[in-house]
Amino acid sequence: MLACALAWFAWPEDLNAGTSERSRAPEAGSSTEPFGLPASPLFAGALREKWRAVERKLDDERVQMALCDGDRERCASPAALRLLAIVDEARAREGRARLGEINRAINLAIRPMSDQAQYGQMDVWSPPLATFAHGAGDCEDYAIAKFFALHQAGVSPEDLRIVIVRDRMRGEDHAVAAARLEGHWLTLDNRGMAMVEDGNATHYRPLFVIDQHGLMRYGDAPQLADIPQRFGTEASLPNAAMQPALSSTN
Repeated sequence: MLACALAWFAWPEDLNAGTSERSRAPEAGSSTEPFGLPASPLFAGALREKWRAVERKLDDERVQMALCDGDRERCASPAALRLLAIVDEARAREGRARLGEINRAINLAIRPMSDQAQYGQMDVWSPPLATFAHGAGDCEDYAIAKFFALHQAGVSPEDLRIVIVRDRMRGEDHAVAAARLEGHWLTLDNRGMAMVEDGNATHYRPLFVIDQHGLMRYGDAPQLADIPQRFGTEASLPNAAMQPALSSTN
């Protein structure tokens, strides 16, 4: 499956904004955020704007999905019909089986492909129907599609996240979906069919988390100078003012 590297060329405010009263700390006996760490909202910055652009597309795609769900014979979007078929299978299941159906089906429905190979540019975040229309994507495309499909299948938005992590074993950054079940967070990863509880994914260091309210930064995320410039290198960023970019390899 896809090995997806994220090279974060962030504006300084992306990493510094968001220290506020809304910082979220883990509750006793249950993780408020995946990996059981506090996270603070980011109120400004290029990374936040990138996610907001995806959010606007998700709103449009929810409308398209609802229209197709109401009249499938007249649905003009083959991508919506394919995604609805996955959602139907998940709706017929409950609990962990519902989450597992979404994870498995989306992993099989999307071919791993880098943004550079698919679009001729780096750091393209695609909404689910665009990803299904292409039939290919990289790690954040899988994660966004699962985040969307799980909600369509009946999982509460409060129990859904997209988490950007640092993979210590591979020396690269990566994106996964996460869903909370009975107080425990499970990671839905395009690299495998098994859903791993966050506490057991010890090779992942969480950096950022996305929920229905927006983008947050984990409290122990590395400072800008600690984030690698490119996949496979340990060099620090040469210029802190560069635009954010998400690069994928494979």
